[in-house]
Amino acid sequence: MTGKRRLSRRELLQLSGMIGIGYGASVYLRATAPLGIDVSTNTTAQALLHDPGGPMEGPEDADLRVVVFTDYQCPACRRAAPELDSAMREDGRIEVAYKDWPIFGDTSKQAARVALASEPQGLYFEIHHALMREHGTLTEALLRAIVERMGANWARLTGDLQAGRDRIQTALALNATHAFALGIAGTPAFLVGPLLVKGALSRSEFAKAFSDARAELHG
Repeated sequence: MTGKRRLSRRELLQLSGMIGIGYGASVYLRATAPLGIDVSTNTTAQALLHDPGGPMEGPEDADLRVVVFTDYQCPACRRAAPELDSAMREDGRIEVAYKDWPIFGDTSKQAARVALASEPQGLYFEIHHALMREHGTLTEALLRAIVERMGANWARLTGDLQAGRDRIQTALALNATHAFALGIAGTPAFLVGPLLVKGALSRSEFAKAFSDARAELHG
């Protein structure tokens, strides 16, 4: 029976070098490959980028629109939210449209309704960001505490929620329709200009997505 031949020191060094080159190449490819897929021919993407509707924030001179599909009970959404906020501030030319898409059950649905019902008081963005900073279950008591902490009137909000229930439900259903039309199966997802990016991103990855999207738009 022939024993296994041990690799020489030279062969081990060559193998180590090949592994290092392969790893370096994979890192380079990840760093240079587009983070998203081009959906510029998708009619839903075109419509959303032209007129997304719903809550939007950003400077008047923004040159890139980002449409965010998110759920307030989604852990990955909560991780991505501050990273997106940071990347937006650093860039300075990003407009964000928020699409509440509650897919994590009834608690998510109620949180989304409360957020949208705060629009008449002009506090959607404050409440949206506050909800994203939470880490636990968004109970009714916690929702009320957040709403009041952000300066909204809870009694008025619940009245607006009741009066606008059909409008809010229609908006949430339309968000779901848009998500499915884009091929999105879960949250978070981001339509960054013509690029669709799925999953949580870091600040630097958002910055790269902004750069990639602008290159697609103006390249």
